[in-house]
Amino acid sequence: MRSTVFALVLITCHATFAQEENWNQFRGPRGDGTTRAVGLPVTFGEGSAEIVWKTPIPGRAWSSPVIWGKQIWVTNAPEVQNTTPEKPKLDQPLALSALCIDLDTGKILQDLKLFEVDKPQFTHATNSYGSPTPAIEEGRVYIHFGAYGTACLDTKTGRKIWERRDLECDHFRGPGSSPVIHNGLLFLTFDGFDVQYITALDKNTGKTVWRQDRNVDFGTTDGDAKKAYSTPLLIQEGGRELLISPFASATIAYDPKTGTPIWTVRHGGMNAAGRPLFGNGLLYISTADGPNPLIAISPQGKGDITENIAWRTNKSVPKRPSQILIGETLFMMNDGGVASCVDAKTGNEIWTKRLGGEYWSSPLYADGLIYCCSQSGTIAVFKASREYEEVAENKLGTGFLASPAVAGKSLILRSKTDLYRIEKR
Repeated sequence: MRSTVFALVLITCHATFAQEENWNQFRGPRGDGTTRAVGLPVTFGEGSAEIVWKTPIPGRAWSSPVIWGKQIWVTNAPEVQNTTPEKPKLDQPLALSALCIDLDTGKILQDLKLFEVDKPQFTHATNSYGSPTPAIEEGRVYIHFGAYGTACLDTKTGRKIWERRDLECDHFRGPGSSPVIHNGLLFLTFDGFDVQYITALDKNTGKTVWRQDRNVDFGTTDGDAKKAYSTPLLIQEGGRELLISPFASATIAYDPKTGTPIWTVRHGGMNAAGRPLFGNGLLYISTADGPNPLIAISPQGKGDITENIAWRTNKSVPKRPSQILIGETLFMMNDGGVASCVDAKTGNEIWTKRLGGEYWSSPLYADGLIYCCSQSGTIAVFKASREYEEVAENKLGTGFLASPAVAGKSLILRSKTDLYRIEKR
């Protein structure tokens, strides 16, 4: 009897912990698109009972939701017609804002205009002026618009605690890299047309702690081939902490405290957007373009560790969506709607399934299932297994570029025009 009670307590504690994770950054609490939550909705649709609320979010911004407690935060920007790289069409200054939405009701609690930009850079039609996802922690949310500005806000009052508007970069096609919080530092990535660097700010004051230029030979003078949109990942390896930051042509591991480069792997490619993954003693890095847009590499060593690359592949690899790593299997949904499963140790293909459509949103893993949200609004759900098995195909609204978030047993999805809370009834 006592062992049964103990087992029930363990199950209850695990379930409670699973529901209490805060979705605090791009791709969630571990930065890998996975959640421990169980009981998420599987089948739903526009107007179905599973839609707890739907809140319109006017404007054009692809940032994903972050959640702390009962607050959901997203960034926002206006719809702007860009005619040429030299002349964005603007009738008034570009207003960049942050929104706080109540988790229970969907009510917009705060709509805060943070920055006005008189002469914004060109942003490509496939991007937005509000693409970087915020980072959030107890009492603070960090809002980032690339070179246009970064601000730390008090989540209770919306008061701006500090801001930076002096971090230069010509994004040329628009910003995309999201901020990361760790051990008192806020890491920001600027891989632009003109400059390429990563910097760490004191999260309490906004002051620069360190900055490191990329300092690699890109093999070209074309700034368009030097751009990237990736968000770094922190890992523990061999008793040391590493900040893994992919960019055009290479990935560098930095000491997060000092910014000192520890190692570099040269893999080619440009416009990297996927966030790295770590498991099985390997780093999985998306290089976006190039002959082998996905590599797996051992993160051991110092200096140039290109020889540590364990495998490379160009089969059905996404350029924009990140991957999902579950044990020894790697799951992908590429931009053109091809889902695949790869052996994470060897890179060998296990299965491929063409679903069709365009997928730029990164997938979500929950309770044995993978959710993939398309630009047309289709949400494919299939099992995270070594054989493809479709579970559901749902359809919502105007389509998705932002990636899913989770709060308790709810999916929080940002479409091109609305924010949804979806939960089993």
